[in-house]
Amino acid sequence: MFDWLYILIKRLVEDVFGLSLETGIGDSVHFFFYDTIKIIILLSFMIFTISYIRSFFSPEKTKEYISRFNGISKNIMASLLGIVTPFCSCSSVPLFIGFVEGGIPLGVTFSFLITSPIVNEAAFAILWASFGWKVAVLYVAMGVVLGVAGGIIIDKMKLEKYVEEYVYEMQMNKPDAEELTFNDRISFAKSNTLEIVGRVWKYVLAGIAIGALIHGWAPEAALVKYAGPGNPLAVFAATVIAVPLYSNALGTIPIAEALLMKGVGLGTAMAFMMATTALSFPEMVLLRKVIKPRLIANFVVITSIGIVIIGYMFNGIAHLVV
Repeated sequence: MFDWLYILIKRLVEDVFGLSLETGIGDSVHFFFYDTIKIIILLSFMIFTISYIRSFFSPEKTKEYISRFNGISKNIMASLLGIVTPFCSCSSVPLFIGFVEGGIPLGVTFSFLITSPIVNEAAFAILWASFGWKVAVLYVAMGVVLGVAGGIIIDKMKLEKYVEEYVYEMQMNKPDAEELTFNDRISFAKSNTLEIVGRVWKYVLAGIAIGALIHGWAPEAALVKYAGPGNPLAVFAATVIAVPLYSNALGTIPIAEALLMKGVGLGTAMAFMMATTALSFPEMVLLRKVIKPRLIANFVVITSIGIVIIGYMFNGIAHLVV
């Protein structure tokens, strides 16, 4: 899709900057400019598209849709809605309160909370740009599976007593539904695209810059030895390292792309990205306002185990999707 851009940046680096792509600095400069432009284009397109879809799903409507389903189908719907309603971590607390107050089971709520930060339009766009559509689609599918499975397990464990008591007593406001026109939705998509791109571009550039350094200078043999698909502990280590980090997935994807080019296993890179996104420290702090440490611990352990399993699966089928 972006062969034209690759050739254009290659000419820029070689003819204007006078650098050869065979050298470390030339390779790094090409990686930086090529990935920056490619990611910004796809990022803007995907954010606009998903923002338009998102205009149909307010938090109140999301809760209403989920309530219509029963059993496992409710977990599946919650995870699928997590894709088109990718609320940021700062929305976790009011959404959690609204879901619990609305009578939605705890496990279903966690299906939404697990999938929503992992699968969003920004991550999908950068994954597509960096790894191709097959990896991007599989990543989304695994994010949904992780959300559904995690929610079902939490539901079976009967952890409702570890929700702060005041949450069950709260009554959320029920705003009147607002019907938007086509122009309203287009306007919302435009403003949302500008807002999100304006907010995340620094993370994207930082991640691409680190990825460029890795791409041009990191010792390939050492990375393959310790983080390649042949190391059975690589996925587990990447997940454990990522859990306590405060990082943005948009910044980690370009790093993962560079590592993959150096021989790091696809599953190792995917596990690191998922753990960084789904188990960020700020989200844990916010969730502590409404749930007790025991439930947070169960959430972290269950999600981490699921991410490790997904990482090993990605390593096993990497030759089919990359």
